[in-house]
Amino acid sequence: MRSYLEDDLSSVRLVASDMDFTLLADDKSMPEGMPGRIRALERAGALFAVASGRPLYTLQDLFGASCDHMAFVSDNGGAVVCRGEVVFKDLIDEATLAELVAFTLERAPEAVPVICGLERAVVPSWGRAHDAALRVYYHEILYVDDVTSAREEANKFTVYFPENNSAAAYEERFAPAFGERLSVTCAGVDWLDVMNRGIDKGVGIARLCEHLGLPMDDVVACGDTDNDAEMLEAVGHGYLVANAPARMERFADFRIPSNNDRGVAQVIDAVLAARGA
Repeated sequence: MRSYLEDDLSSVRLVASDMDFTLLADDKSMPEGMPGRIRALERAGALFAVASGRPLYTLQDLFGASCDHMAFVSDNGGAVVCRGEVVFKDLIDEATLAELVAFTLERAPEAVPVICGLERAVVPSWGRAHDAALRVYYHEILYVDDVTSAREEANKFTVYFPENNSAAAYEERFAPAFGERLSVTCAGVDWLDVMNRGIDKGVGIARLCEHLGLPMDDVVACGDTDNDAEMLEAVGHGYLVANAPARMERFADFRIPSNNDRGVAQVIDAVLAARGA
């Protein structure tokens, strides 16, 4: 793959990035100076967007005062917010959520089902044993005996695999059962995400571009794993971090430095330089 330094960034007006193992280092830390970079992009006539499987409320906690100067494509495209304005949201119906919960409890007893509400996650009471791992991504969690009894507006269903076997569970169980009518994807070795059919990060970026009046050709997208594939393919500048697995190379055109080497921050700096900022 070619280096992003060979790419022409002069027309870029949106920089979108996945979070885990892309923007964030392995220790989950943010690159230094991100608030300043976000504001600098805005001043230069561009915008920074996070495209993540994480929910909006968790992402907003992480970005604080920068929230009104950026966009969020949260829950793998299930909700899009730009500078505080809700641009798009897609909800999973209650019957489908109940079916997914029942399937997980029966066919993946080693895993924890999570209903991803717009304002909080709903988890079975016994899942509290994994609270530390869950709360990294879901800052608001409601533990209940019967998760289907909680009436939540939800745009994603996710499954946490403590044994890091999400890929095998996807191939052997979830994709055969739901792949033809829902969007099912791995979000790392320990997570599997389910959204409505046709919902993914690429669709979320497209909704954001429609709102902003931007062509997809003017978008840089940075990612590392399967739930980034549609986004990397959809934009004009698909960037893969150096730490990404080889199977992802077919979805992107350029390599950037790894998450630990702060590749996304370097890309933002390159875009600012190309725009004369």
